[in-house]
Amino acid sequence: MIKVGVVGCGYWGPNLIRNLRQTPDSQLKVICDTSEQRLRHMRRLYPEVATTNSFDELLNDPDLDAMVIATPVRFHYEMAKAALKAGKHVFIEKPMARSVAEGEELVALAEQQGLVIMVGHTFLFSPAVKRMKEIIDAGDIGTLQYVSARRLNLGLFQKDINVAWDLAPHDISIILHLLEEQPTSVSCQGSSHVTRGIEDVTMMYLNFRKNRCAFIQNSWLDPKKVRQMTVIGTKRMIVYDDVEPLEKLKIYDARVEVPPHYDTFADFTYSYHYGDAYVPYIKQDEPLKTECQHFVDCIRDGLTPITGGELGLQVVRILEAAGSSLRLQGAAVELETEAEVPVAAKANGNGNGHAHAHTNGNGNGNGHAETVVPAAGRKLVPA
Repeated sequence: MIKVGVVGCGYWGPNLIRNLRQTPDSQLKVICDTSEQRLRHMRRLYPEVATTNSFDELLNDPDLDAMVIATPVRFHYEMAKAALKAGKHVFIEKPMARSVAEGEELVALAEQQGLVIMVGHTFLFSPAVKRMKEIIDAGDIGTLQYVSARRLNLGLFQKDINVAWDLAPHDISIILHLLEEQPTSVSCQGSSHVTRGIEDVTMMYLNFRKNRCAFIQNSWLDPKKVRQMTVIGTKRMIVYDDVEPLEKLKIYDARVEVPPHYDTFADFTYSYHYGDAYVPYIKQDEPLKTECQHFVDCIRDGLTPITGGELGLQVVRILEAAGSSLRLQGAAVELETEAEVPVAAKANGNGNGHAHAHTNGNGNGNGHAETVVPAAGRKLVPA
């Protein structure tokens, strides 16, 4: 029986608590939060689970096998580092850290300690995303050309991270999963309307090899909740709408065809194909339930998580580059990638092949640009 403690029961923590309590082969032993009001609410829902406002109590509990960290991102690194040093397996909500340097340290520490580190990229456990991946891998849409994602709503405004760090990790993790490679460059533009210095509207552009790209639009200032991704292939197109209760995926038999041969410019015409649209069957399972079970399975059976530290680090690397691009008014920040190695393989591999951003001006290799001045070794491409 894997004994688990949860730190943080504010916005997302209660969902993790509910699922962990129902996960086979695990026991939710303790809930930790600084708010006594939240803890009282948890005690009313789960009277058999202990509560505390002391994080050290969890660290010093020899019977606790794992910790789930569902706090604001500014606490992720310190808490995860302390938990790993205390010999606890760690699940961290997204994004895993505030910088590549912090993420690299956590991944290295988990490997050194022989512990599981997993990041809460829940959508990789979504039945709709799994089905979309199967359709793409089967070649049903032809060659994937580009992905467009929109994740918009009114709030919730954060004080320590911008909207890209808050919402984009979901779509970045899905895009990396679908394309099985990292982008070669990242550019991002945005603006702050409510809190000075914290962008509440952003547009991110990821450039990949083979003339593929992805766009991610995020906003805390939209009247309607939107969770939509469009995948364009040479044969068909997929629209994934997570707000839809049942018909989350729709496949459109639509494409543009270019004539293979023509003698004169007058002979050159595009052919537009409009076919049927259909909705594939998707078995409805709660992704968070599957994710929690996977975390417990990885601890029990010694498996490498699908959303392990390497994937979490790749997402943070892209977010950090997007932050640098924002400070450079949208100039593209080039990433150093090992493009031949699929992201999916690295997420399940031995963790020694992850890509690094170019070093910053002090040569420490963490790729964290703090100023608007281009760092040494980092190429800037006009947006």
